[in-house]
Parts: sequence; structure tokens; C-alpha cells
Amino acid sequence: MSMPEVLKRRLIETAVAIAAGAAGVAAYTEAEKPSPAVLLAMEVGSYYESSSRHIGTPYIDNAGKGRPLTVCNGITGKEVVAGRYYTPEDCKRLELPRYQKSEREAKAALKHWATYNPYIQASFIDAYFNMGARTVNAGSIPALANSGALGLACQKMTEYVLGTVNGQKVRLRGLVDRRGTTAELCSEWGRDGHFSAGLITAEAKP
Repeated sequence: MSMPEVLKRRLIETAVAIAAGAAGVAAYTEAEKPSPAVLLAMEVGSYYESSSRHIGTPYIDNAGKGRPLTVCNGITGKEVVAGRYYTPEDCKRLELPRYQKSEREAKAALKHWATYNPYIQASFIDAYFNMGARTVNAGSIPALANSGALGLACQKMTEYVLGTVNGQKVRLRGLVDRRGTTAELCSEWGRDGHFSAGLITAEAKP
């Protein structure tokens, strides 16, 4: 499956804003300084998480009964309070540290991290954010990437499509689509001949 056009446009707009030094200026303080890869990963998360259908209101995701309350782009935990309305600013405050934590986890596991362009880095950040470091590190993605087989590592993302629904492991359409997007982002974006090449560089700062 190819990346949805809406998300493609969002990523291009974010990349252009990063290159122009405009991305994140209004939403984040100078001290927070999200990397280009984190900003791109947050766009992926924003598209695939349920916040667009439950704006500001905590909900139980489609995994079913007994799951924790979720708000914004996949945020769970003690910060999520039933009945509270979360503004876009609240969501940015909650999401950014989680994405930066995922960035640190990916960077620690992937020894060639500094050689990856921001799109590749964003794909791995989304994997760590959405699947968790324990799941990613227990699989073959880091080993493949660290051996130099980046293309195989990118494609391996498409195998992580099972979720738990009412206690049963099932193939979730949303995960199939999300992994297809991150695999494409990882294997194609920023490469010579791709429309995204040259929009931003690894050294770009928001």
C-alpha cells in the first residue's frame, strides 16, 4: 500500500517548514527543540492515531474493553484523566517527551543512526513510539539495520501488524496501513530521485 496522499502532503509541508526554520516555532519552547525526525514522526502519529476522531476527549481505543484511556496521539498513563478536555497545546506537551524518548531509544539501538536522513529516523521513531522499545529490540529490525541491511529492516516493519482485541491477537487494518507508511518512509524518502530528496538534510534544525 502506498502512503495516503493527505499524509504525504503533511510530511512535505513539515519538511519545507523545517528547512525554512519555521516548524514547531509556535508549538514548542526553545528549550524543547524537537529534531526534524521527531517532527516528522509526530505527523505520522497524528495521522494514524485516533485523536482526530476524539479531539480533546480521552477514549478507549479499538483494542476493546479493559484497555487504558487514550488521548491525543496515543498517549496513555496517569496524565490522562477521564472527562478532561485536552487542548492542542496540552497534547503537544504530553506527546513531545514521549516522542523524544522514542528517539533516544532508537538512537541507542541503531548504530548507524547518524547516517540516516530525517525520514528514515522518523520511521524508526514511530516504530519505537507505537510498538515500544522492548518489542522492536526483541525483533530483527535493529540487527538488520546494524548489519547494514537497512532496506530489509525497513520492510520488516510491515510484519508488526497484530494487535490485541478482547484478549485475542488479530491483524489490524490500521497497523497494516501504518507499517506500510513507515516502511515506505524508511526505504524511499530522501533518496536520490525521490520527490522528497533535498527538502531537508540531517543537519536541519526546526
